[in-house]
Amino acid sequence: MLLDGKVAVIHGGGGSIGAATARVFAREGARLHLAGRSLPRLERAAAAARDAGASEVSIAVVDAMRQDEVDAHVDAVAMEAGTVDIALNAVGFDHVQGLAIADTSLEDYLHPTVGYLTTNFVTAKAASRVMLAQGHGVILTISTPGARLTGRGLIGNAAQSAGLEGFSRALAGELGPGGVRVVCVRPHAFRDASESYTMDMFGRIADGGGGTLDDWWDGLESTTLLGRLPVLDEVAEYLAFAASDRAASMTGGIANLTAGALVD
Repeated sequence: MLLDGKVAVIHGGGGSIGAATARVFAREGARLHLAGRSLPRLERAAAAARDAGASEVSIAVVDAMRQDEVDAHVDAVAMEAGTVDIALNAVGFDHVQGLAIADTSLEDYLHPTVGYLTTNFVTAKAASRVMLAQGHGVILTISTPGARLTGRGLIGNAAQSAGLEGFSRALAGELGPGGVRVVCVRPHAFRDASESYTMDMFGRIADGGGGTLDDWWDGLESTTLLGRLPVLDEVAEYLAFAASDRAASMTGGIANLTAGALVD
C-alpha cells in the first residue's frame, strides 16, 4: 500500500475532491482525519472511506479560514496519532466566474483571491509547524487551469490560482530543508462532481452564454488534448502517489492534470 499507516489530514474532507481522495487514501492504508464545515458531508465521506477499507477515520467540524480552529485540530491529531504525515487542502467555495471586468465588483474579484489564499495559508501554517518539528511531511494544494488561461471572466479565478501556485513553490523552498515536501496539483473542472458547488457556478456561466450546461461541458472538453476532462478518482490517485514515499524527490512542482487543456 502506498500510504500504509500514514496519518493524513484532509481539509475540505466532505467536498468532491476531498471525499474522493479520502477513498483512495483509505484503500492505500492511510489513517484519515477529515475536517470541514458540513457535518453531514463529512459523515458521508467517512462512511465511503470506511467502505474503501479505511481502518481509521475521524471527522471534525473545522473552519479552515480560522487559524485557531485549524491549529487546535492539527495539534489534537498530532497528539493522538503521534504524527501528521500528509495535509491536503481541498477546500472550495462558490465564487463569480464568467463576467467581464466591467461587470465584476471588487468584492467578487477579491472573494476567491483572498479566500483560497487565506485557507491555504492557515492550513499550511498549522501543518508545517508539526511537520518541521518531526522532520518530515507532505503538504498538498489544489490549483486550477485559471493560473495560466486567458480570456473573459477568469480574473478572480486566475488571480487565486496563480497566487496559490506561487505560494506552493515558495513554501516548498522554505520547508524543504526541514524535510517537508509541497506539491501543488492543477486539475480541471470535474463533470463527475455532481454535488459540488461548481455545478451551480458553471450553470450560471452556461446561462450567461445562452446555452445549456451540457453544451458548456462539451465545449470545455473539446479544448483538451484528450477530448475529455479529468475525473475525480484520477486526481485522487495522483494525490496518493504524490503523498507517498515513491514521490520522495518531488517538491515545488505543479502537476498538470488538465487532460491537455494546458501543455507544459
